[in-house]
Amino acid sequence: MRLLLVEDDEHVGAALVAVLSRHGFDVVRVRGGEEGLAKVRAGGFGVILLDLGLPDLDGFEVCGRIRRLTSTPVIMVTARADVRSRVHGLNLGADDYVVKPYDTAELLARIHAVSRRTGADESAPPEEPAPGVLVLGPMEVELSARSVRVDGERVQLTRKEFDLLALLAQRPGVVFRREQIISDVWQTSWEGTGRTLEVHVASLRAKLRRPELVETVRGVGYRLALPTPGAG
Repeated sequence: MRLLLVEDDEHVGAALVAVLSRHGFDVVRVRGGEEGLAKVRAGGFGVILLDLGLPDLDGFEVCGRIRRLTSTPVIMVTARADVRSRVHGLNLGADDYVVKPYDTAELLARIHAVSRRTGADESAPPEEPAPGVLVLGPMEVELSARSVRVDGERVQLTRKEFDLLALLAQRPGVVFRREQIISDVWQTSWEGTGRTLEVHVASLRAKLRRPELVETVRGVGYRLALPTPGAG
């Protein structure tokens, strides 16, 4: 797989290129946001690793501009560990968020997870769920079109947010264990992904503007709350 690494730190960049190359990736490394965007426009990448602390542009701005250019998976790799930065990055369209310092095996697992989920070849049509429209109270989830409406208004979700919602929506009222959601949506069993799941749930609730639809079952996981019969 061809991978774009946007990282200005020489030590970190060189080490990452060496590790990723040993694991079979064809790595193209750039040191700034503008150079990275130029590479993205040229296309041909399966995954983009994006540092946030770039010398010319803020990494969040770069992510937003990347998402307007392509659906190629973006993994933010940064020292910014606060929840606000995580949520902001995911809302901008990042597929994952890895905090430095990280274990190399963790990063490799996340790269493989997003590439399996989306397909390394961007020219190939994306894998879609079975066609159908799920009507759940005020919310409509159209699986084949990957679209969501709440109270008739379109809701813009990131890839992972939609995958999470679609999983819950296909079996409303059923409790999904955290490990099961992580396995199905992120296709990994790594325990640290649990924090990423919490961030995605918080972002999903905010975007739906109906936080009660995604219910936390304490100590177990999450479920899509069934509308109360006769309510409204």
